[in-house]
Amino acid sequence: MKLGLAHSVGLVGMEATVVDVETVVGGGLPRTVIVGLPDAALHEARDRCRAALTQAGFTWPDQLVTINLSPASLPKAGTHYDLAIAGAVLAAAQAVPVERLAECVLLGELGLNARVRPVRGVLPAVLAAAQAGFARAVVPAAQVAEACLVEGIDVIGVGSLAEFAAWARDGKVPAVPPCVDEPIREHRLDLADVAGQLEARWAVEVAAAGRHHLFLTGPPGVGKTLLAERLPGILPELTISEALEVAAIRSVSGLALGARLSRHAPFSSPHHSASVAAMVGGGARIAQPGAISLAHRGVLFLDEAPEFSPRALDALRTPLESGRVELARSLALTRYPARFQLVLAANPCPCGRAGEATGQCECTPMAVRRYAARLSGPILDRIDIVQPLRPMTKSYLRAAGPTGEPSVAVARRVAEARHRQLTRLSSLGFRTNAEVPGAVLRTALPRPEGIDVLEATMARGLLSLRGLDKVVRLAWTIADLSGAERPRVDHIRAAIALRRGEVRP
Repeated sequence: MKLGLAHSVGLVGMEATVVDVETVVGGGLPRTVIVGLPDAALHEARDRCRAALTQAGFTWPDQLVTINLSPASLPKAGTHYDLAIAGAVLAAAQAVPVERLAECVLLGELGLNARVRPVRGVLPAVLAAAQAGFARAVVPAAQVAEACLVEGIDVIGVGSLAEFAAWARDGKVPAVPPCVDEPIREHRLDLADVAGQLEARWAVEVAAAGRHHLFLTGPPGVGKTLLAERLPGILPELTISEALEVAAIRSVSGLALGARLSRHAPFSSPHHSASVAAMVGGGARIAQPGAISLAHRGVLFLDEAPEFSPRALDALRTPLESGRVELARSLALTRYPARFQLVLAANPCPCGRAGEATGQCECTPMAVRRYAARLSGPILDRIDIVQPLRPMTKSYLRAAGPTGEPSVAVARRVAEARHRQLTRLSSLGFRTNAEVPGAVLRTALPRPEGIDVLEATMARGLLSLRGLDKVVRLAWTIADLSGAERPRVDHIRAAIALRRGEVRP
């Protein structure tokens, strides 16, 4: 019997494992068997690979072909094993040297015309291959730029099975566009587009500086969505490792990454009809990432928040605290990072005009209460800043000027505040104020001034214990923005006002 061996990478969430694709030809009646917990798409690879090899001018063995995916206990899903299966069969048939395949991983789906098509998860798979010590990775030609984001490994792009075979036999590298690893600078919306709303602009700045969760309320057309969409533009750039982490999640989701690595914070804004699975992730056998993971290291914006399913909203409670989501399925427990900044936007009532001086609200008091109750108490208790927005009058807009302060100026202050936080918290293992646990706030950091104000507010039932910790975090962020060494009494009072939706900068 003839043995062929190739290597690919198995993905369970963001966890990647090198998979040995072993092929034995002979020892039974002509048929093809794939073992090693393949899913339906992988089970059909035998038909795709047979047709692709025939189309490329090779012959599929007319004997028993046994394909083993090792480790056999790891669930295998996806079509990216096709190229490795075809390579192992060619090696078993001695059409390509086994030695060439021993030093690389193979990723790619095969079409019936022998073309190598793009697949999900190339970036985390190549990262795993580099960490495992492989010298090179063979990927679809269309995804060479994505694979080139990984350092320390050579990337070979192939457009067809014939190109792969020519490289494996003769070392002939197909001509593909060169790798470009420079960071890309994307166009971002500018806060200068927001006229007026000085209180809300300041609340957004505080939220950006400390990575605090934000709730914007107000009638339609006052600028809630306008402000939320401009929040990513004032956030600091991601580090290289954070950008790679974000890009890996997008790769697993099957989203295009482009030719360059984006250093900007991601922005995810699912429609209010999103299900629980669309929000936190889901799928049969092995779960795929949801909107909260796509917003990792960035902003998750839920516009018209009361219109979301209560189950979908309540599913955010654990990820908001832990920064990750664990999804149990029949074959595997899948973990995805989900450290996002939540921004909610809501109207005050179904018609949107409750509380206006004109008194044009058509909703009954019961309808207003039911609408507000769609956001559960545990979700609202996890929000750091509640900011009401009110319609601007013509005289106020004339006094405020035609445009607001640009994002560049605000981003500069946010970056300075983040630098102060990093200097203070890096020795404790944190980067922003919002990440600091309550126990660390109370024991490892200097005691803020005005604690008696906090205790009095809590005694009146206006703050929970979680709310008290959030006020202290907000006070530290306000102090960082003002350049103070530690929060003062006025910072504490401003933080309480932000928490209760009574902010006055």
